[in-house]
Amino acid sequence: MPTLTFLHACTPLRFSLSLCQVERPRRGPHCSAAAHTGRKYLSSQQTVVWSPSDGRTITTTTTAAPAAAAAAAATTTTTATATSSSSPPPVVVASASSTTTTMSCNPKTIKDAINANLLPILTVSGVTGGVVLGLILRYSRDEPWTKREVMYVGYVGELFLRALKALIIPLIVSSLVSAIGSLDLSLSKKIGLRAVCYYLTTTVLAVVLGIILVVSIHPGKGSDEGITKAGEARSVYTPDLLMDLPRNFFPPNLIQACFETHKTVIVEPKPEDFVNDTQVVPQNLTDEDLPPKSEWDIKHEHARAMNIMGLVSFATFLGLALSTLDAKGKPLLDFFQSLSDASMVITSWLIWISPVGILFLVASMMIEMEDFSVMLGQLGMYFGTVVLGIFIHGFIVLPTLYTVFTRKLPFRFLANMSQAYITAFATASSSGTLPVTFQCLEEKNKIDMRVTRFVIPIGATINMDGTALYEAVAAIFIAQVRGLALSIGQVVAISITATAAAIGAAGIPQAGLVTMVMVLDVVGLPAEDMTLIIAVDWLLDRFRTMINVLGDSIGAGLVYELSKKELEKLNINANGDVERPSNEIGMDAVESSKM
Repeated sequence: MPTLTFLHACTPLRFSLSLCQVERPRRGPHCSAAAHTGRKYLSSQQTVVWSPSDGRTITTTTTAAPAAAAAAAATTTTTATATSSSSPPPVVVASASSTTTTMSCNPKTIKDAINANLLPILTVSGVTGGVVLGLILRYSRDEPWTKREVMYVGYVGELFLRALKALIIPLIVSSLVSAIGSLDLSLSKKIGLRAVCYYLTTTVLAVVLGIILVVSIHPGKGSDEGITKAGEARSVYTPDLLMDLPRNFFPPNLIQACFETHKTVIVEPKPEDFVNDTQVVPQNLTDEDLPPKSEWDIKHEHARAMNIMGLVSFATFLGLALSTLDAKGKPLLDFFQSLSDASMVITSWLIWISPVGILFLVASMMIEMEDFSVMLGQLGMYFGTVVLGIFIHGFIVLPTLYTVFTRKLPFRFLANMSQAYITAFATASSSGTLPVTFQCLEEKNKIDMRVTRFVIPIGATINMDGTALYEAVAAIFIAQVRGLALSIGQVVAISITATAAAIGAAGIPQAGLVTMVMVLDVVGLPAEDMTLIIAVDWLLDRFRTMINVLGDSIGAGLVYELSKKELEKLNINANGDVERPSNEIGMDAVESSKM
């Protein structure tokens, strides 16, 4: 009697399926199935399909299946018989005749596990090595390190950071245009609405959490005695900051928007402007002598910072226009798709040198730190309050939202994003981390690229949970230091202003300090009080950037899960076949880089 054996081996389960008793029935015009004629799961990676519809063929396919179903398949016997009036088909009886379970811990398995997680291991090693190297260099001599020497240490990291930033513009523009252009308008509206609702919700939750913590812990009790002021505050006017947001949303020159951002500056009056009748120039001007800021001269300038908001708005409208052009817009849409894929290939190359770049960035950061006692002494309570709020929001609030709406545990998702978190901490730039965020979401978490390339650039522009929490805590902390009792109305005003300031903050290092002026102005505090917290802002900036990226990533995963049905409908073409977008280019690049 002929026997056909299918063998599928996997770790730690091994299944052997034998097909036996192959014979032809002598009569019977009917067709029957003893068990079922659908799918039979054998393991987490294999499916055997019986297809008696034509009465002749038996086909096997491979697909993903739950591990629980695989275990059930190992103890199930299925019998299928079929006959035909013209030519009787064979009767196939399938039985799981032999089932063995083995635990494999051989060197090859360990090696495969290390290779699968090599990049996160190297990245964590880079951070650890950077801290160790920085501490060794810092305490290797008594005299402090000069700025030039710190620059030498961080030079390799600077090159890595510049390479990442060079990909921001092609990635943002091409990703948004290709993602929006490949979707119909109704689906674009749904995905965009879900993303914006998520961003606003999480930003408000971050502000509320920060206010609760700072009011409960009260880190600013006492006075500013012992708090060393650092840096200088820029003279700004809150209405100008608010009006600059729409101005940057509609840049008059797209080329200029690639490297400059518009800002409104008010010019402080000079002593020469206060010449009295005796032609005597006042030597010292006090705040009482100066007119209100609304009467100061206005000057429009352009800061040396990329106008991400303007580029995002242009790419969004261009993608919407191409989606309405259908066949006419396909050549340009294909161009942006190719540019997006090419940018991801370059990103995959950069990913593998990121541990070296992060090592030197962290080492230079440790050397440049002025005094560790600042984090433990003068501003220790404030520093601890912000960090506590950031970690509660990032690792409790956001994962809980993900679990509630997707009904999935977030642990594997968060672990797969570790490379993006570490890069965000090292670079202190959510925009600079965009290439790494794309790579982690699409290749490790298997998020549809039409969602990631639509949601992530917008999130990197307007979703700043860490910044919103930090600004709410900082404003109330400064008010506590100054002995200012805040009313409930002022606290609500702080929450609203902190939310708006976070949306308007650029995705660059320490951008939150500029928008902090808006929050301080709400409670009547001068902009100069920012100097109370600048001493620790450089380190807090890295923590809040990490949570900003985490929030963007979870938002992309959540929007993808909620949009799966619409995406599946979009994948079905006119013939009823299923077209699934793949990330083959990015995956091939990563695999080739390992060789």
